[in-house]
Amino acid sequence: MKKILTLMLAAGMLFGAATGARAIDFKASGEWLVGFGVGDGSLIKDVNDHKRHHEDTFSAGQRVRLQLDAVASEALSGTVFFEIGDQPWGNAGEGAALGADGQIVKLKNAYIDWMVPNTDLKLRMGLQAVALPNVAGGSAIMDGDAAAVVASYQFNENVGLTALWMRPLNDNYNGAKADGTPYGNGHNDYLDNMDLFALMLPLKFDGVELTPWAMYGMQGKNTRFNEGGVETADGALDVTLPGYLPGMNGLALGDTGKAYGSMFWAGLPVAITAFDPLNIEFDINYGYVEAMGRYDVLKRDTNWVRGNSKREGWLVKALIEYKMDWGTPGIFGWYASGDDGNVKNGSERLPSIAGAGNFTSFMGDGNLAWGTGYNFYDNNLTYAGTWGVGLQIADVSFVEDLKHTFRVAYWGGTNSPSMVKYLGSATAWDDTTAAQDGPYLTTRDGLLEFNLVNSWQIYENLEANLELGYIINMMDRDTWDKSYVADRNWSKQDAWKAQLIFAYTF
Repeated sequence: MKKILTLMLAAGMLFGAATGARAIDFKASGEWLVGFGVGDGSLIKDVNDHKRHHEDTFSAGQRVRLQLDAVASEALSGTVFFEIGDQPWGNAGEGAALGADGQIVKLKNAYIDWMVPNTDLKLRMGLQAVALPNVAGGSAIMDGDAAAVVASYQFNENVGLTALWMRPLNDNYNGAKADGTPYGNGHNDYLDNMDLFALMLPLKFDGVELTPWAMYGMQGKNTRFNEGGVETADGALDVTLPGYLPGMNGLALGDTGKAYGSMFWAGLPVAITAFDPLNIEFDINYGYVEAMGRYDVLKRDTNWVRGNSKREGWLVKALIEYKMDWGTPGIFGWYASGDDGNVKNGSERLPSIAGAGNFTSFMGDGNLAWGTGYNFYDNNLTYAGTWGVGLQIADVSFVEDLKHTFRVAYWGGTNSPSMVKYLGSATAWDDTTAAQDGPYLTTRDGLLEFNLVNSWQIYENLEANLELGYIINMMDRDTWDKSYVADRNWSKQDAWKAQLIFAYTF
């Protein structure tokens, strides 16, 4: 028996050697961020809101990202991407308190790349970073991680084609309305998926690059998105009124016979470099989310109005910059549609999945897109319901390995002032809404933002990044006092921050 087992083992080893995979080349890359910051990102000072009023001014924290690529050949590879953090120092829940033990390793990406044999068709399948084509200030529609399949083909040096299917949401429904009360059907994970399909056509010519794209989607009437405390019937789209209870659309779903609602987006980003060193970029976006029923909206704390959950809007944005020996001066701006003041016809703001606007570095993600403190950076800035214009001087250097970028931007609102009578918060910056769209501003409100980013390349792989930001608050108190908040004991304040981050990348 022992001889038979020995022969079987030897045969298995020979078979494995004969049929084994080719040698795999493992490549590791990553990023360590350690930062210290002081500031207050809120635009209001509400003495009755202890969460805002007593938020820590100083914070310290870290984040680690590790990526491992298993490369079999140019035609086949796999990638897994882990994240440890964010870890505010001293926080036990994130494993950064005394003892430093915590189960906080997160899977960020996990996908395979492969090419169809004997073709130039490339596919990426799995959890991956998905960013819709954009220029001039980042994507206002989608720039985040999602489960997806992406197929791309390059016809020639000028024309390509990319097709995308992603499923950002599914199986998050617990059979209850957004307020926790049951519908009565008892069907968990029922009609709660969101599926999106996109086509992109990248075109490259001498001095001009453009990528027209379109995306169609469907969302089930029970679609839920729970990250960050948001749970709305339309997923992360936030078609409900800012300042109103998150998930209020979910209360209306019992009134609709629709199983699925349609969504549609389109965009045209164009970059012109034909006049180098002059760079010109502009981007046009449109979005529509079908109404999935109506919901009750309280008007000035006196009567209820039936609101429509439809959302449809548009955005244009542009950047012009001129590269010089000492730096790159530029001007940028944007204009987005806003609410017209009538909740019965839905919202006129641009809907989005996970925007990441980066014109500025306080409200936007124009620097490292990471911060250590509350409201120090915005993950989902979409520019919806706002307009703005700004000036910047980028990459100014007086000392070797030390660069500076300065920006100043004015933010205005395109939402009707009459909308505030439906809002349950006497502020132009509601925490829940800010996580989705940024500040909710009316045509009577304004903000003036200043950024100064200083980057010192200490070593080839180590950077010290000092960022200073300030926002002058020019919201109109007379307008916001007309909201239906019973206690108007609030006051506005400017927002500010200063943070120093050490970034080690390899």
